[in-house]
Amino acid sequence: MDQFILQILNGLDKGSAYALIALGLTLIFGTLGVVNFAHGALFMLGAFVAVTMSKLLTLSHKVVDETRTDFLGNPLQVDVPYIYDWFGQATGDVIIDWAVPIAIIAAIPVMIAIGFIMERGLIKHFYKRPHADQILVTFGLAIVIQEIVKYFYGANPIPTPAPSAFVGSFDFGVALGFDPNAIIYPYWRLVYFFFSIGIIAAVFAFLQFTTFGMVVRAGMADRETVGLLGIDIDKRFTIMFGIAAAVAGLAGVMYAPINSPNYHMGMDFLVLSFVVVVVGGMGSLPGAVAAGFLLGILESFASMSAVIDILPGINQIIIYLVAIIILLTRPRGLMGRKGVMEE
Repeated sequence: MDQFILQILNGLDKGSAYALIALGLTLIFGTLGVVNFAHGALFMLGAFVAVTMSKLLTLSHKVVDETRTDFLGNPLQVDVPYIYDWFGQATGDVIIDWAVPIAIIAAIPVMIAIGFIMERGLIKHFYKRPHADQILVTFGLAIVIQEIVKYFYGANPIPTPAPSAFVGSFDFGVALGFDPNAIIYPYWRLVYFFFSIGIIAAVFAFLQFTTFGMVVRAGMADRETVGLLGIDIDKRFTIMFGIAAAVAGLAGVMYAPINSPNYHMGMDFLVLSFVVVVVGGMGSLPGAVAAGFLLGILESFASMSAVIDILPGINQIIIYLVAIIILLTRPRGLMGRKGVMEE
């Protein structure tokens, strides 16, 4: 039972990332009809917003420390972060420690701006083009973004620690009546899960309960009719592209302490996230979220040593096997709508 619960937790952790990226992908496809293969790059850029914030907060200058000397007796020069000069050392240490959560504030306008630039500068020219053209141009854009990040940040992963308050693990075993240390789970992964639930709930609430969201949902169902009512639906869809970019970016920011950011992490998640979207149903937001968590949990169970001993390598292909089975039995996916991607 303890192993079962642990694998559920691991699956929810992976599923959170899959669901957030797939949610953004589905928002873009559902509103603009664009198959955006650059969406994984937006996830990666969000992670590097956290890296950049961490580096900015630790920018320093040289100061002579009279209390410390080298082997010749000369005072040492030490690096002092600028933030110490502005807020004092105690407050400065707290701000540096909370660099990743602070990066969330910066990531929202940055990712929305990047989304606007991508949509207005490139993707809008491919709305009426075949999906194959959209895939090629957005995949090329993803590679360009990836290489730019590699040029400025290097090819190696960059550790980006979580706040010290969330370092360590929570003992689920004791909370659930098991032996101590039977079910240990990192605090930050729990934070990531609840953060993901909050973002998903916020997106659904925005679409369901705001006038803007209602118009967007109407436009997703019948774009021409909404346009005939005098509503600038294209402008609203551009805003939705920016929101989708922000969702992917926030997912990346919070994922940075879990998996040290590197320039190819977007591609690593992109393929799996597209599988999630297809399994959930192209254009279905609830389907994308449900499939993300479902496939995350299945992948977690397939990674158990007992399963791998019986079926070596099953953890690498389980998601694709499930996708094949679902598409053979239900071609539209779990919650796909009739007519989507069927022309």
